[in-house]
Amino acid sequence: MSVRPYRDILRRKSRQIHVGKVPVGGDAPIAVQTMTNTLTTDVAGTVEQIRLAEEAGADIVRVSCPDEESTAALKSIIQQVNVPIVADIHFHYKRAIEAAEAGAACLRINPGNIGSADRVREVVKAARDHNCSMRIGVNAGSLEKHLLEQYGEPCPEAMVESAMHHIKLLQDNDFHEFKISVKASDVFLAVAAYNGLAEACDYPLHLGITEAGGLIGGTVKSAIGIGNLLWAGIGDTIRVSLSAHPVEEVKVGYEILKTLGIRSRGVKIISCPSCARQGYNVVETVELLEKRLAHIKAPVTLSIIGCVVNGPGEARETDVGLTGGGEGQHMVYVGGSPDHRIDTPAMVDHIVELVEAKAVILDAQKAALEAKQ
Repeated sequence: MSVRPYRDILRRKSRQIHVGKVPVGGDAPIAVQTMTNTLTTDVAGTVEQIRLAEEAGADIVRVSCPDEESTAALKSIIQQVNVPIVADIHFHYKRAIEAAEAGAACLRINPGNIGSADRVREVVKAARDHNCSMRIGVNAGSLEKHLLEQYGEPCPEAMVESAMHHIKLLQDNDFHEFKISVKASDVFLAVAAYNGLAEACDYPLHLGITEAGGLIGGTVKSAIGIGNLLWAGIGDTIRVSLSAHPVEEVKVGYEILKTLGIRSRGVKIISCPSCARQGYNVVETVELLEKRLAHIKAPVTLSIIGCVVNGPGEARETDVGLTGGGEGQHMVYVGGSPDHRIDTPAMVDHIVELVEAKAVILDAQKAALEAKQ
């Protein structure tokens, strides 16, 4: 009997669009997105937050444009950052036109709440004229009244029907540069809706569990919901919605992708929860290393294990490893093999040096590969 390798993810085939310089869908890497939570009229504050998100690895950043003052500020913001900016638009079709004119790479709208067919046509024209894509954003908390009356409550069928209605509004204008989301705060509802939509169309999908909660609760909900869909091959961009700084959303997004082997960025630390067998303080060591290694972008793997029960086995699978030993002497593994010992006072600095050296090698290999392509 032929069995598919258990790590294989068969990705859903979708058409490809572009959000500025970032390809979305098709065979493009799954993009990580976040959203600013500053006032858009605070140009300096918004630019600073975008730059921090970009440094953390954000591929795309969304900015809310609720009023004319915000779209006026958007042009200055876009000129000062490198990542593509998505303008978040609700109800006011003129804000969408202004955002496209200001240089937004993408408009997040619901065509159905923009207004008449003429207004939708005007927004589409502005998007086309300014090489701007769109995202149709369906949300369980703001479904159309007639769908709630028809289905009685938010459900996967209602969300997919809403999405397909909005899709048709854009298709009727011969516009196809868009991705779609069907978000809900309920993980089961969101996953079912995305599964239904994935079967109903071939447009790229933007994944998210909306209003997921704080850093811990929202991370868990998002990992379950987004991770479930990605594992099934569904999804082309992701946004982890947290009541936290946007940088945290980016970090969690990459952790989800790294766990599934989809994208690797930064140091992946494999560490034990620690116990009485530990040869050094594992929790404190991991906290220090996470801070000291946060600047690294290369996909280095690091194992930090407190004792020899699982330490050698985990170290065989990582670039650098540290296993706790007796009398303050710990084994350092390089390339999966035991290499030398280090004492407790020197171990954090030493591990940082080894990881940084490995990152330099990986960065050089990446640069050489890109130069050949």
